[in-house]
Amino acid sequence: MRYAQLVIGPAGSGKSTYCSSLHQHCETIRRTMHIVNLDPAAEVFNYPVAMDIRELVSVDFVMEELKCGPNAALIRSMEYLEDSLYNWLDEELENFTDDDYLVFDCPGQIEIFTHVPVLKNFVEHLKKNNFNVCAVYLLDSQFVTDVTKFISGCMVSLSAMIQLELPHVNILSKMDLLQDKTNIEEYLNLEPRTMLAGLNQRMAPQFAKLNKALIELVEQYSTVRFTPLDLRKERSIQYVLSEIDKCIQFGEDADVKIRELDEDMDQLEL
Repeated sequence: MRYAQLVIGPAGSGKSTYCSSLHQHCETIRRTMHIVNLDPAAEVFNYPVAMDIRELVSVDFVMEELKCGPNAALIRSMEYLEDSLYNWLDEELENFTDDDYLVFDCPGQIEIFTHVPVLKNFVEHLKKNNFNVCAVYLLDSQFVTDVTKFISGCMVSLSAMIQLELPHVNILSKMDLLQDKTNIEEYLNLEPRTMLAGLNQRMAPQFAKLNKALIELVEQYSTVRFTPLDLRKERSIQYVLSEIDKCIQFGEDADVKIRELDEDMDQLEL
């Protein structure tokens, strides 16, 4: 079995910084982790790139060839990746063995993981190649300063959960930059009535029914919960990593192998 994180979230939510910090943390604890760039528009990396989509296609090349803008070029680039699953991607995955752990740093264009089926098909292909995959959705902690922003972030997360059909971990990123943390618990432990009251206070009366429907939707899918991440604290990184490891059952196969080895040794002693 192999393991993978699919790191998604809006542009500017800190996905690449998360990948870099995660790689540094794993180096510190002597754990191997490979970071993969899936953003054809990326330019600078603060982590060693184990696999790079720009070797297959880049946004600049697509813009020049198709005479289109950056957003359309990004979508077309990802669609080209989808068309190349059985050649380029399979060849790249041959470089990784059993028990390898990959982290895919994805583009920040929301359509990629909420509307078009590119990442969904990409994930299905990973599963066929013996990967356990978890989606890691990052939301900027500045969204908790406004209940309307936070609910919109929840909606995007929920849309990604439904689209990708994966175990899902939601993270509030950039906690070190959040100055006012007095109301953070209200957002970490969602209380529907409190959220609804906040929405009704911020929005015009004619949106009352819409607000109620949105809150009921978030409440119905109770898995929309966020874990705060402060990259300055190793304990915070380790806690998030352990939550993700549980989702993809990382380490459980090793425990089974150890138990089987112990049983074999016991048989030999008998």
